[in-house]
Amino acid sequence: MYTFELHQVKVAEMLRRAEQERLAGEARRARRAARRTACDAVHKEAEGPVSTDRDRFAHAA
Repeated sequence: MYTFELHQVKVAEMLRRAEQERLAGEARRARRAARRTACDAVHKEAEGPVSTDRDRFAHAA
């Protein structure tokens, strides 16, 4: 009976550890996705025209 109880404890510990690793992986993926969307937003803003005021300088003679 003692070995069965040890087995039950070991199984419960393995299930807890697997759940912790799964949650850690989800958090890691969520952080990466958030960072990726923030980075994409910054790059999309940076991809616009350099200067919107085209007539800022006079044309050369």
